[in-house]
Amino acid sequence: MNRRRFFQTSAAATLGFPAILRSASPNSMLQVASFGVARMGGRTMQSVATHEKVKIVSICDVDAAHLAQAAKLFPDASKHKDWREVMAKLGDKYDAVTIGTPDHSHAGPAVTALRAKKHVYLQKPMAPTLHECRVITEEAKKAGVVTQLGNQGRSSIEARMTVQLIQSGAIGKVKEVIMWENKPLSWWPKNTELRPQGDPIPEGLDWDLWCGVRNPVPYLNDTYHPQNWRAWFDFGCGEMGDMGCHHFDATFDALKLTAPIRARQTHGGSSGPLWGEKRIVELDFPGSEYTADDIVRITWNDGGMEPDMTKVKMPKALTKWPHAGTFWVGTEGSIFKPYGQRPFVLPEETFPAEKYPKGLKGQDHYHDWVDAILAGKKSCADFSHGGPLTESVLVGTITDRFPGQWLEWDREACQISNHEGANKLVKREYREGWKIEGLG
Repeated sequence: MNRRRFFQTSAAATLGFPAILRSASPNSMLQVASFGVARMGGRTMQSVATHEKVKIVSICDVDAAHLAQAAKLFPDASKHKDWREVMAKLGDKYDAVTIGTPDHSHAGPAVTALRAKKHVYLQKPMAPTLHECRVITEEAKKAGVVTQLGNQGRSSIEARMTVQLIQSGAIGKVKEVIMWENKPLSWWPKNTELRPQGDPIPEGLDWDLWCGVRNPVPYLNDTYHPQNWRAWFDFGCGEMGDMGCHHFDATFDALKLTAPIRARQTHGGSSGPLWGEKRIVELDFPGSEYTADDIVRITWNDGGMEPDMTKVKMPKALTKWPHAGTFWVGTEGSIFKPYGQRPFVLPEETFPAEKYPKGLKGQDHYHDWVDAILAGKKSCADFSHGGPLTESVLVGTITDRFPGQWLEWDREACQISNHEGANKLVKREYREGWKIEGLG
């Protein structure tokens, strides 16, 4: 039996049986396998592992150097470079997985784990295509396991305070929302020349496995791996895809949003192998009980594109313009929230400190997932929330390829209904040897 056929057959056999829930007993340990163990994937693995009821039993990474570093922290964990091997051979050895691989490699392990009844912690964005997000969300619902999207800011006191302020009517009904993310793009490739002749592949890196579901490309220094993949259309989602789930989350919650009706990019755009470096995107959502009108607009700015300063007012308490933040315009005031910091209700003189929500306690986003598994309840960023949230962001990212054009999103049909070219980007085929039923 060849290697490809082995994985397909073994994985199919594994998926037919539910996982052994070692965490069912209060005294047992939750056995966790981690796919992608460097940088954000490594931080996820290590943060989950700080829970007293967690044991990391398997680690997996296509880069031997990353794997070796993780093995120093978890020497008893089995070591692998192909997540399919873990699923095929060790399905009865773990209860849950963390996934911190590059974006293009999210959906495969997530869907396979869900079909095997494993609990899943998946870094944001959920996946780079709308179709993948929809399949992941639906599989999670069918599996009945505990899921968590890695939008850690959702667990912060500051984010939860903002949601309470908006829903309490502190600024009346919300008329529009303005977001900006202008931190330096530390992950932008030093090399953007796609030469046909590749550079020597670093020792210990399985480049074919890294390419995964995408068609293989030559390995090039300072281009894709280890952290520049996010800039490339084939492997990431650009800056909006990188940070959108973080920025949109509080608004999505507070206004009870579902999905955008339409979106367009007014500045920026891209057509080649790279995402654009800057953009302004408008997204129109159906209104709710918390909005002033039947439609509410979110405007996203990044890459140095500052928000409309005729609409945004900075609190007197701040002396420096934050590189990232959100501004909610209400009928009776506004809220200015620098990214990662507390919200400011404006005008400040009419909203003293005693009016802000009190008693909010800190929450560990990673431990919340583990605790939810042990208690048999939903986590705070369950995929029923994380799926629609990511889909909304991805509708915005697709506008990068069709600047100036309104793209209409049909959530129920999972398609862009008015633009054939844009609709072709909703789903992308996987290459041979990586196809997964119903996914790609």
